[in-house]
Amino acid sequence: MSAIEILAVIAIIGYVIYQQVKGQPLRGKRTVLLPAILTVIGFLNLRGGGTHLSGADITCLVIGAAGSAAIGLAFGAVTRLESRGGYLWAQLPLRGLWLWAALAGWRVLVIVLATGMHANIAASSATLLLSLGVNRLGQAAVITLRAMSMGVPFAPEKDGSIFMAGTLTGNPGNRAGGQAGDSRASDGYGPRDYAAGDGYGTAAAPRDGRRHQRDRRRDRS
Repeated sequence: MSAIEILAVIAIIGYVIYQQVKGQPLRGKRTVLLPAILTVIGFLNLRGGGTHLSGADITCLVIGAAGSAAIGLAFGAVTRLESRGGYLWAQLPLRGLWLWAALAGWRVLVIVLATGMHANIAASSATLLLSLGVNRLGQAAVITLRAMSMGVPFAPEKDGSIFMAGTLTGNPGNRAGGQAGDSRASDGYGPRDYAAGDGYGTAAAPRDGRRHQRDRRRDRS
């Protein structure tokens, strides 16, 4: 990879981190298909120009990919998921930034290992896209499974279509339960105690509380 390509990848990673911490609606193609495309491009980049992968290269690449995928699974586990407007919304908590540090540290360790084994390709910057793609695929796998258990679909794409809509909402009864499991209010009330929300996943006041307030106003009058 050239210096410009490396800077472009770093800029993309910085933008991804910003979007994750800020929180965003999750579109299926960006969450699932984009990492798959990055992984394929990263692999093809290794084979570009007829480059031959040695046994040491393959060993280091497998080790590196396994670690990147494991960190990706952790990303998917710590990401906050909830339903906003009826669609999937996600946010990476600040503690999740340690996973980005772990990914960078793992990358350095793999380079050191590959250099010691004279695996020149595995130690080069050419593996950056592959490592990032595998990491994002690991995250996508966990998020997709969690979304399926919640019964909440991905946010609509620009053309209005919803990626994997039939799979994620196959059991409509899961939606309320899934929302309660991942974004349950901390005031001790269950889903049935709340009136309809504001469309962004935030719970309205309990119905009993509203009736109590109306009774108090009636007594004063």
